Amino acid sequence: MFNRDMHAELLEMAKQYPVVTVTGPRQSGKTTLVRLAFPDKPYVNLESIAVKQLVEADPVGFLDKYPDGAIIDEIQCHPELLSDIQVRVDAKQAAGMFILTGSHQVGLQGAIAQSLAGRTAVLHLLPMSLSELAAANQEDTLDALLLKGCFPRIYHDRLDPTKAYNGYVQTYLERDVRQMLEVKNLHAFRKFITLCAGRIGQVFNKESMANEVGVSSKTIAHWLSILEASYIIFLLPPYFENIGKRLIKSPKLYFCDVGLAAYLLGIETTTQMSRDPLRGQLFENLVILELIKKRWNQGLEHRLHFYRDSNQNEVDVLYQTGHHVIPIEIKSSKTFHASFGRALAYLKRIMPERVVHATVVYAGDAEQRVSDMRLLNYAHAARALDSS
Repeated sequence: MFNRDMHAELLEMAKQYPVVTVTGPRQSGKTTLVRLAFPDKPYVNLESIAVKQLVEADPVGFLDKYPDGAIIDEIQCHPELLSDIQVRVDAKQAAGMFILTGSHQVGLQGAIAQSLAGRTAVLHLLPMSLSELAAANQEDTLDALLLKGCFPRIYHDRLDPTKAYNGYVQTYLERDVRQMLEVKNLHAFRKFITLCAGRIGQVFNKESMANEVGVSSKTIAHWLSILEASYIIFLLPPYFENIGKRLIKSPKLYFCDVGLAAYLLGIETTTQMSRDPLRGQLFENLVILELIKKRWNQGLEHRLHFYRDSNQNEVDVLYQTGHHVIPIEIKSSKTFHASFGRALAYLKRIMPERVVHATVVYAGDAEQRVSDMRLLNYAHAARALDSS
């Protein structure tokens, strides 16, 4: 069992809201987190066949069993319960009554917005952060980390990552995808997911993807939304600012866990990882995930973007903090080069009043200031968001 950084935020939200909803990928640790945080609350899993039958037969009678609330796992299986939960929390006016978890957001977000608006805090739990792994004495080499990813069970049960992710993909395709949409050709959908892994860190082009997969661009857009909703991938939005430059307006694609992406790329050993041409993109993905996890574990929007203009000037990440932005460059090299700061210096020239605390995150060990830049090892990437 691992201690999660979101634990304190979860407890705090339960003091302020009658319902707290924790969403995130399957196997990211949602159930363990909420049960550890609320050991005295009744627990029920809506994926249980017996529970499903009870809910379908008498949803009101089912909730009557929990007059003081409960932990309800996989709420997306029966979002119709949310309306009655609303009635109950409104009547009782007590904080922390229901703790809900959900593995995908198709239909769930709309149901929550309609039934629990103003009544629930929504938290997003991704697989473990590097600081959580370090606290559990699960530190590893960079190549091993990129291969394994950060799902708790891989470390807790010492699983072979290739076999674990094979099962994960099969389960996802057979269960979640069939629930969320009618995919007539699972082979094409699997090809689509694999091609997504090969486009990590790239501006997403649905027309190009459609041509490769052999489906319409409309189908690609729909499938992409499904991958987002089920926490397989996320899209990093571009930064928009009236600075007299033509900026890219399409998002970049990344995975919610680098181990899953490595599996889809066919990488099975650390030796293969060290030589793979996409290792740098996987490293970039890992670092951006660390930034997102820090913000989400605090119950906050990540406020991360990337910068790219029509002249190919690019900065990997811009973090908006009030009026300012913190630009972050990500390099998989172990050795610092002065060229790492070129894009940061460019951004400082065109946005002199807004850019602060420019940072380079890399694979080297030295952490110091170089000129007006901070230099951080990837294990401490989350510090890049600190305004100091």
